[in-house]
Order: sequence, then structure tokens, then C-alpha cells
Amino acid sequence: MAPEIVSSHEKTTLCTKTSNLTSKACVTFLAGNGDYVKGVVGLAKGLRKAKSTYPLVVAVLPDVSEEHRRLLEDQGCIVREIEPVYPPENQTQFAMAYYVINYSKLRIWEFVEYSRMIYLDGDIQVYENIDHLFDLPDGYFYGVMDCFCEYTWSHTPQYKIGYCQQCPDRVKWPTEMGQPPALYFNAGMFLFEPSLSTYEDLLKTLRVTPPTPFAEQDFLNMYFKDIYKPIPNVYNLVLAILWRHPENVDLDKVKVVHYCATGSKPWRYTGKEENMQREDIKMLVKKWWDIYNDETLNYKRPEAVVARTEAMNLQPLITAAVAGTSRVPYVTAPSAA
Repeated sequence: MAPEIVSSHEKTTLCTKTSNLTSKACVTFLAGNGDYVKGVVGLAKGLRKAKSTYPLVVAVLPDVSEEHRRLLEDQGCIVREIEPVYPPENQTQFAMAYYVINYSKLRIWEFVEYSRMIYLDGDIQVYENIDHLFDLPDGYFYGVMDCFCEYTWSHTPQYKIGYCQQCPDRVKWPTEMGQPPALYFNAGMFLFEPSLSTYEDLLKTLRVTPPTPFAEQDFLNMYFKDIYKPIPNVYNLVLAILWRHPENVDLDKVKVVHYCATGSKPWRYTGKEENMQREDIKMLVKKWWDIYNDETLNYKRPEAVVARTEAMNLQPLITAAVAGTSRVPYVTAPSAA
């Protein structure tokens, strides 16, 4: 289990609002200039197909290229640059090397122009509308419980004794080990309330909290454990649940799929990794590609915006005509080579 957080903050400040705004949005996170942008494009199109009425905000680190930013904007995303957040320096080994950059996700608590947000990782796809989650009672942190059965959890007592909160009756938590661990959510999807006081306290608490193998996921679980409320796994189906706890999955009811298992990223899928030859995995990968490749799901600018843009583009021509100028300045396009 992750160590306890060292903090003197009052829990009553966790969900303090900075305004009475009622706007809401989905939000995701993107770093670097690699192919993860495909996941975010797919997510934007998936939300559109599911007829979500809320925008997708993309929190990007400075190393995300202008090309990728324009690509996201062309898909109707609101792109917001954030600065990286790093944990205190120590010798802790992360379960995955790239986890360290995920602490930067804490910046989304600063997006206080929104009263509530649903965070979604870039390797998530939304297949059914989840806007109704915004109607859940205020003052709590909502997410789907994780599974402790994968080898990446081998450092934990849960894994070592075979205990998993997905099936707590299969292996009981031993009384000699004290109280069972607090419920633990997967941080790939969660509903939260932006707040400047929470944002500032998150960063302050991080500075005095030793990093742990699951980086920001462990940290968020420790920080919000007193107000965490589980929601059904249909809102964040971590693919490993398919083979670890099939009795808990009804694929016909799943609304959100999290392609976080090794080898499952649709844009990198080869089918060669363990469990990736399963028919349900192949079906879910194809389902992702069907949305990604569907050009009818591309963002279409509202007609009023298009008309205003066209008018702005025509203004130099109109001005020249009124002035009686017959020549329009010509600028050659750069070479495509």
C-alpha cells in the first residue's frame, strides 16, 4: 500500500468552489510529440459520437508541437498549456518510467472556469453518453475501483496475498494485517471539482509526500480517500478486468473503455502481447478504429463561426476594391518539399 500523505490541510477545503459557475467539461492530458495524440483525437470523436454536450479540454505540456495542437483544435478541442509538475527527488522506482510526468495532471484543478470536470486519459474511449455523471451529488470525488491482480501491483500486500477489491470475498483481508486498505480508484477517469484552494494544497502536499510506484494515481487516492465514492466499472473498463474478473463485466453495458493493458493501445496494436489475441480485445480495438476513421465525426465549425471567418478573410479584398486598387498583394506559399 502507498504511504500515508503528510499534510495538515483540512478536508473541508477539498471541494471549495471559487465561483458559482455552472459550466462543465471533459478534460484530458497530453505530453510530448508522439503518437498519443491519436488517442486524444479518437476521444474527441468518441465524445462527439456519444453526443456529449460538453467540450473536451486538452491540458498540454509545452513539448506538445504546434502541429498537434492545431490537429486537436481542428477536432473542436480547447487546448490549454500547463507547466510540468514533478515529485520530490528520491530513489523511488515507478511501475512505469513515464508515470512521473503524470503528476502534471494536478494542474487541471486550476481550471476553475468549470464547476465540474470529467477527467479521461488519452487511451480511453467513450462509447455511450456519460454527461449524467455531472448530476451526481457535489462534494465528492468519483472514480472506478481498480484491480490489484496484475503483476505491476507485485510490490503491494494486496497482490502478495491475492486480495482484490474487485472480488473481496474471494480472498478475505487477514485480521492480523489490521484494517483493510481504503478503496482505491483507477485515475484514468474521474469526476472532480476544480478549486484553487485544492490546487494549491495538492501542490503543497506533493512537496512533502514521497513518490510511490503508481505516481499521481497513488497520490490522488491518498489525498481524496475520505471523499472518494466508487462508481460502476462501466464508466472505466480497465481491460485487464476482462480476464481477471470476467464475472464483473457485461460488455453490452460498458460506456467507457480504458486501453491501458500492455499492447492494447489501438494505434499501436499488434495482437502479439499477452491476452491481446482475445476476441473481446480484438472487437474493442476495431470499435476504437471505427470511430477514429469515421470522417463524419470530424468537428464541424458552427455556421456563424465559418461565416465570420470568411468575412474576415475577405476584408482585405473589400478594402482594396473600395480604394480602387486593382492589384491584390500575392505571397507565394512555402515549398511542400
